[in-house]
Amino acid sequence: MKIILDCDPGHDDAIAILLAGSSNKIELLGISVVSGNQTVDKTARNAYNVSSYLGINVPIAIGCDRPLIREKLNCGEIHGESGLDGFDFPKYEYKYYEKDGPSLIIDKCLENEDVIVVTTGPMTNLATALMREPKIKSHIKEIVLMGGSTSEGNLTKYAEFNILADPDAAAICFRSGISMKMIGLNVTRRVLVLPHVVSRMEKLNTRASDLFVKLMKFFNKTQKEVFNLDGGPLHDPVTIVSLISDDVVTFERMNVEINVDPNNERYAETKCQKDIHGHVLAATDIDVNKYWDIIEEALKKYA
Repeated sequence: MKIILDCDPGHDDAIAILLAGSSNKIELLGISVVSGNQTVDKTARNAYNVSSYLGINVPIAIGCDRPLIREKLNCGEIHGESGLDGFDFPKYEYKYYEKDGPSLIIDKCLENEDVIVVTTGPMTNLATALMREPKIKSHIKEIVLMGGSTSEGNLTKYAEFNILADPDAAAICFRSGISMKMIGLNVTRRVLVLPHVVSRMEKLNTRASDLFVKLMKFFNKTQKEVFNLDGGPLHDPVTIVSLISDDVVTFERMNVEINVDPNNERYAETKCQKDIHGHVLAATDIDVNKYWDIIEEALKKYA
């Protein structure tokens, strides 16, 4: 599978990068970053640090620094000042893609066929790419996103963070006509990095498990402080796991509409309605044990 990963690292995005870089089922074409969990300069540095530390050699492009219309929304209270607090990376010489994030998406799509675009942050880069160059639609096999929910939100009663951070961009992507898989909070909230998970991965004693454990300990600390959770939900890697193994996540076909009215209490809601002819496959269930098995196997692959 040829994949472009569009992300905003972020602790859970970092593990999505780790998974995408380790699977022999995936050819990672490049990484574009966007403002989301932290400002775009920080998310770019985080993507570069994780990729360099793990030896994932792909182009990384700095994308959009703000949403299409609304004011910027970041999440430093969860991910820390750097956006990836908890691990001290070596000092790297940052060499980014010569063009911006939307251009990387355009370039890699036009150079390839049947590309899967995975978004684990706000969808600003992908929406911008679709507006700049509509020809890429015929080169994209599907969009797989972590975002939204078939039930309730996390930033408001109705809105999930990635959609709320740029609902107008999400609406462009959902209306594009491209096949979509939406993996929302109703599923990702089930994969909690509980203390026994951290202990399990710590025993692997690999370069990647060290990264995982230190990042997750910080992530769990802030999740406890903000949400009183004993283990934070590891949202973003579910996208990559669903591609690596098709028996982990269960999907149902639905129609999904994004509420883009900032004056409406349901602003940024992903309104889902089951429909066998719906344009979106929405995640409805997950095999939690298989999820952690796949992450463990990925951590073992990095010496």
